[in-house]
Amino acid sequence: MDTETDFTGKKILVTGAAGFIGSHLVERLQTLGADVRAFVRYTSRGDEGWLSVLPVERKQSLEIIFGDLRDPDAVRQAVIGTHIVIHLGALISIPYSYLHPFEVAQVNLMGTLNVLIASRDAGVERVIHTSSSEVYGSAQYVPIDERHPLQGQSPYSASKIGADMLAESFYRAYDLPVITIRPFNTYGPRQSARAVIPTIITQALTQDRVRLGNLSTRRDFTYVTDTVEGFVRAVIADGVEGQVFNLGTGNEVSIGELCQMILAQIGSSARLAQDEQRLRPEKSEVVRLLSDNRLARERLGWVPKVSLSDGLRETINWIKSNLGRFRTGRYEI
Repeated sequence: MDTETDFTGKKILVTGAAGFIGSHLVERLQTLGADVRAFVRYTSRGDEGWLSVLPVERKQSLEIIFGDLRDPDAVRQAVIGTHIVIHLGALISIPYSYLHPFEVAQVNLMGTLNVLIASRDAGVERVIHTSSSEVYGSAQYVPIDERHPLQGQSPYSASKIGADMLAESFYRAYDLPVITIRPFNTYGPRQSARAVIPTIITQALTQDRVRLGNLSTRRDFTYVTDTVEGFVRAVIADGVEGQVFNLGTGNEVSIGELCQMILAQIGSSARLAQDEQRLRPEKSEVVRLLSDNRLARERLGWVPKVSLSDGLRETINWIKSNLGRFRTGRYEI
């Protein structure tokens, strides 16, 4: 193990740990020797999300705390005794934010405030706050660097902008050692079909037609292991408190082009069709997101390693092996 990423003796809290990126991050931190505490949203089923697929030895050494980010006492109890807090927990579906903007704002904004207050009061060594490339809105210039204006084009993106500003304010007002990570369209195994890559793959594997929204929008897709490594680098980097870092590959593809790549890899002859219910409101559609990742390369030493072609292959193979976990034939929000 590289000594600079040896987290032995470090207690690290991960919020949103049961989710797509969170579960991969938990596994990675454990391989680096960290003592991980996972904060998971409570359900009456005791649902551990993707943490349930971890190897037995990993689960046995993992501390799972159930709670809700909107509950300040639950968050405070989870933070106590930790050295590092990595805040991933959020409601992330943009279509869901159109339907339930109040809930999305509560979880993403007030939940983040609870994490920041608890971390300040507990005196943690570092807080890693998770943003989203959606906060930039449609690109005013490309590639998008961290100085690009922020624009709330959906209730989700607005809630994340607010959360980002809270994180910045706690660094400035309380000297909280917080770093903001801004991933660009992470994809890979365990992602739900509400995201575009899994929805293309699941439809291509089970139907003769792939229904999508706007096919001309362009995105910068980052494989999950690369995103996770960005979080790891943010934990160990020196002198980066108060800064924001884009995690994107610096390459873009249209959704239509992406679909053709996936169909070719699968060997599917499915036809491509536009589905009206998948379209965003006109002024809410984010047309183009392309990352300038130079700051992360220079200050974090982060370099994306997985090509889109290779990442799609891994994702397709995983979905093929786990197709029963997806509700095919319906639009997921």
